[in-house]
Amino acid sequence: MSTLSISHLTRYTYDRAVEFGPHHLMLRPRDGHDMRILDSSLSVSPPADMHWSYDTFGNSVALLTFREAADELVVSSELLLRRYGRDEPLPHIALHAGAYPVRYDVDERVDLAPLLTIDRAQDAAAVSAWIATMLPALPSGSLAVLDALGDAVHRAFAYRRREERGVQSPASTIAAGSGTCRDFAFLFMEAARSLGFAARFVTGYLYDPAADASRGPALTGGGATHAWADVFLPGAGWIEFDPTNRIVAGRNLIRVATTRTPAQALPVSGTFTPVGGASCTGMDVRVSVARTP
Repeated sequence: MSTLSISHLTRYTYDRAVEFGPHHLMLRPRDGHDMRILDSSLSVSPPADMHWSYDTFGNSVALLTFREAADELVVSSELLLRRYGRDEPLPHIALHAGAYPVRYDVDERVDLAPLLTIDRAQDAAAVSAWIATMLPALPSGSLAVLDALGDAVHRAFAYRRREERGVQSPASTIAAGSGTCRDFAFLFMEAARSLGFAARFVTGYLYDPAADASRGPALTGGGATHAWADVFLPGAGWIEFDPTNRIVAGRNLIRVATTRTPAQALPVSGTFTPVGGASCTGMDVRVSVARTP
């Protein structure tokens, strides 16, 4: 069990005042048996009317309607939460995960159908060819297959931080040989789906004990929002796979939202009207995740 404080600040700047359209914020996790929110606050400048709702995946979404124009938009989120991680040894999870190919029962296949379908059908051949090259002989256990897949993504690609919005297609990541945590999570998710697993995209935060102890970062993806994938294994449930850091079912992954596609998991999204030809001049994101007594 860990008690963590999380600060997340996003600032957009413009060369003159602009009018803001509706914005959606996905910054608040949902309580569950593995995570409990102890305190939270969310502030926005300029002022906005805020309405909370759940999306189709059950994620908490704040809907903003702005009252005035401004040349800066600042969103600040503060969380205090308790994370109850499993950190179970892989052999223990493997006992429940079963053999490969994975077998879902009738109800599971109906419920998981959208998460079994590859999102980028045009990249399916490239993903399958990459899997065949990296994993010419698949293990006999479902968890072993996914563990090997995460290791393959971790070994094959170089991490490159990218400030641009959006996620690379799996084929683009394979061709470039590099990407961000978002790109690696998306590639892993699509590869898992091509192997018959139900997988979903996850956005959230990463707690790095080394950085918290002022020894410098030991994990990749701290200091910003983080992304990984969940895979549903019969008997074991949803299991986290972070190919960026080679983490499986780790308590240092702090889930905020789970979606079918990466485009549905943006922490901050919205529009603005470029009054008088105004344009966005910059975006700054700062994230801090620290352990508290």
